[in-house]
Amino acid sequence: MKKAWLTVDELAAELKVSVKSIRRAYRRGQIPVERICRFVRFDLERVKAAMQGNGQGQFPFSTRMQGQRSATGGDSRRRAQRTSPRLGKTGASIAQKPRGKK
Repeated sequence: MKKAWLTVDELAAELKVSVKSIRRAYRRGQIPVERICRFVRFDLERVKAAMQGNGQGQFPFSTRMQGQRSATGGDSRRRAQRTSPRLGKTGASIAQKPRGKK
């Protein structure tokens, strides 16, 4: 006999997806969730029915379109390089100034 209410970890193991995917899906409203105080629990049958209703079937939580890439060539995007020098004090800028006598 299966448990009526599953935790996030148990549902992820049952559906063979990551815990992050489960959390992302219930926050977006893609799968039904029951909140008991501060805990979240899932009914496996309702989750499977919702996945079939959403048309997600085999790959329940994939949101990427076929052929879409995040960056050219699969590389991560680089930040723009600074054009001006840092304004904070560094060891080199402090050492250049002679100390005054007190």
